[in-house]
Amino acid sequence: MAEISEAQDSDSSKLLDSDSKAPQRPDSEPEFDPKLMRKTKPGLKRLFLTFSVLFSFLLGFPFLWKSVEIYRSPLPFREIDSLSTQLRSETLLFPLHFHTLFVGFDSDPDRLRRSILSEITKLTSQNPKCSDNYTLSVTVDLGSRCLRGSTSSPHSSSYQCGSVTAADFVQNDDVAVDERLASVFGGKTKEYSVAVVKGGSERAVVGKYRHAWMVVGDGSDVGMAALKVAEVLVKVFINGGREEGLIRNEFMPVGADGKIVLSFNLLNADPHDWVYDWDFEKIDDTLLTPMIEALGPVANISVESQVLYHTPKASFSYWNQKLESYVFSTKDLPFFVNSNEWHLDTSIAAGGRSKILQFAVYVPSAKECPLLLQLPNGEISNTNGFISPMWGGVIVWNPQGCLKDSEFKPSAKNIIPIQDLENMFEVFIGQFRQLFGFKSLNVYTGASGDWNLLPSKRGFTEWELDVLSRQHTCFNLHSCATTLGSLSRLVQSLPRMIIKDEIGKQVKLSLEAAKLALSNASSGVYESSAASSSQARSLAEDAFFHPSIMSVSYYSFEHCFAVYSPFFLPVSMHVVLAALRELKRYKQEKAKYLAWKAKANTAT
Repeated sequence: MAEISEAQDSDSSKLLDSDSKAPQRPDSEPEFDPKLMRKTKPGLKRLFLTFSVLFSFLLGFPFLWKSVEIYRSPLPFREIDSLSTQLRSETLLFPLHFHTLFVGFDSDPDRLRRSILSEITKLTSQNPKCSDNYTLSVTVDLGSRCLRGSTSSPHSSSYQCGSVTAADFVQNDDVAVDERLASVFGGKTKEYSVAVVKGGSERAVVGKYRHAWMVVGDGSDVGMAALKVAEVLVKVFINGGREEGLIRNEFMPVGADGKIVLSFNLLNADPHDWVYDWDFEKIDDTLLTPMIEALGPVANISVESQVLYHTPKASFSYWNQKLESYVFSTKDLPFFVNSNEWHLDTSIAAGGRSKILQFAVYVPSAKECPLLLQLPNGEISNTNGFISPMWGGVIVWNPQGCLKDSEFKPSAKNIIPIQDLENMFEVFIGQFRQLFGFKSLNVYTGASGDWNLLPSKRGFTEWELDVLSRQHTCFNLHSCATTLGSLSRLVQSLPRMIIKDEIGKQVKLSLEAAKLALSNASSGVYESSAASSSQARSLAEDAFFHPSIMSVSYYSFEHCFAVYSPFFLPVSMHVVLAALRELKRYKQEKAKYLAWKAKANTAT
């Protein structure tokens, strides 16, 4: 134990000696704490490298955003809203100029004018979308002089006193009278004229131009004549002879692009019995082309034709001993068209939003020939045909081989006689008129009597074309405004939707066409207004249904963030956190250095 204590004493003495030999710190040198101080200035290399990586990410973000940017052509939202507001708040007015001529009456024209205007007001129905701004002028022709009533119309009547006399209406040749009045009333301004003539056989006729005439007896009351004049002006010239004025616009047989495809089909039910063909080109030149040209401002019409075989009907018919023919009733009409066997195909050009109307000539087989259509009243149809709204029409044509006494011998191929073909296509034109809402009969029955309506070789008279032009202008403009308004709201609700320059151009052209249609409608240029409104609606539909809008390439910002965040968010978060940690470290090291500098300055 003594030895161990001695050893410890010797070790302690050595330590004291070594401590006494260590260098002594000068009194002026400050105390250094390595945890809180550092003697060298911290470097910027690590901080520079870290922030270089961060800045490279920040600089690349605009390029990334540019790469996912959606191109949007600017659309005229204000002009679209202005058009919609104008059509919604203001009624579109079509100017109509009426002129009434009284021949052989000694009456006050102003009193007649007030009486006619009063009746027109009673008969006119108000339409919140479109209406008529009509003016009326009355002339009383006394032979030697004329009495003219006051009028608010800026267009004075071009009628020359003494141009129309009672002798012009003595003969019952309505076509000659129609041409005579056309030379008298046909001026530069579109004026609807009604001539009331005293003397001769009573009759009332509406011509194929823009005038009508009425012959009354010597003892007829002028008040009743004024009532009948007001009725023909409103019910015929304004409403087109329809019961409800304007038919429902959604059932008009015109496509959204303003086009109609007329597909004519010759259906041979059983080619084993007989096969028929037709001379369609001749009918197209003589009957269809004038009608298509007349309807040019309203619709762009194209014609197609084909001959089909093995096309039986889907309904049944029964033998009528009294009529000695097969009969099918109106109850069978919904099942007559056999969609499984009637392949009424059209060309590729008929696709899209064009309206396709099918007109079929059905040639029955020998097993059910002759085939007749029986009306609900038990009578046989004169035309032996029927129409299907928004589809077209069908005519059943019985060949001569159906007759027992006929010496007809079936051959390999027969041609339908041209006279029968013309009769059938006249029926088709009548069916086409019915699809537009006009009557197939050339008689209008009103409250004050009947009016005979002269037909036109073009299928539609001038006043009927005016009715169609006004109606289609009204419907097309409101449809255009609705479509553009829907497009505007859709584009503004989806910021990531692709809007190509083609869409922007279509919208601008649609607005220009709509403004032109409004201007022409207000000026009474019906044909131009109908053509411009159809173009405006077609362009609006093309813009709304553009393929780029219907694609799935547009998406929201949330979708874009969800797609790219798994790739860039982890890396970017690490880079940002590393930059923050490095900045924090640099500040701490710099604070240590500044603390050492401050303590060193204090010590000195």
